[in-house]
Amino acid sequence: MPNLIRHSHAPDTDGCVLEITPQDAGWQHVGFRVNRLSAGQAASGGETGRETCVVVLAGTADIAVESRRFERIGGRSSVFDDASPGAVYVPAGMRFTATARNEVELAVCSAPGKPGRTPRAIDAGNMPKVVRGKGTNTRYVRNILPEDQSADSLIVVEVITPGGHWSSYPPHKHDTATLGGETALEETYYHRINPSQGFAFQRVYTDDRDLDETMCVHDGDLVLVPRGYHPVGAAHGYDLYYLNVMAGPRRAWVFRNDPEHEWMLREPRPES
Repeated sequence: MPNLIRHSHAPDTDGCVLEITPQDAGWQHVGFRVNRLSAGQAASGGETGRETCVVVLAGTADIAVESRRFERIGGRSSVFDDASPGAVYVPAGMRFTATARNEVELAVCSAPGKPGRTPRAIDAGNMPKVVRGKGTNTRYVRNILPEDQSADSLIVVEVITPGGHWSSYPPHKHDTATLGGETALEETYYHRINPSQGFAFQRVYTDDRDLDETMCVHDGDLVLVPRGYHPVGAAHGYDLYYLNVMAGPRRAWVFRNDPEHEWMLREPRPES
């Protein structure tokens, strides 16, 4: 069984509660880290050959990128607030330091990049809430670093799925580079659940079922999606948040729905 689920742990001296490198994941592109910082505590990062999107999931932080300083980034009290996160784009080869003004949950998303871009704060107005799906497939999306915004590899998005609803559904995949039909993107799902004692389910599977894993995820868990379809279901009574990080050889999100379940996009239900 592949180890597709990783659990948060108690903060280390830098406030890190979760970290996945490409080497840990066994792939080429996506890296991900979460720091939980107290007021005045700082977390740093950035490396040669990799760009970073620093997302202030909750709380407020000052973020310095080399000589540039971005103050009071973030501001929401929880990922479940109806508000955009704070985010700063850090080009490849540049170092950053995020210093917490209060209790902060910080996500550090990274992927291969080339030097030469300019660091920037991502304006909250560029991350409007978008409603996707209908009925019990309704969820709420904010594109933090979408493919139409300047970057080399990274795509970053957050989603809130109400309790009892499905998300990343109908099941879709993006693991095969097919011109005009699909791009190859690795992906991580960082899950938060409200109330925190709840749970959700995520399945990762391929057409031939060579990979077919169903995982019960809890608050603070990370799921790796190296390939295959990857739907998510939120248990009744527990709202689900997840932060997606995607990257691959081509920066475009082009997916293929599972043909066995694509009928529901056309409706009515086919005869059995």
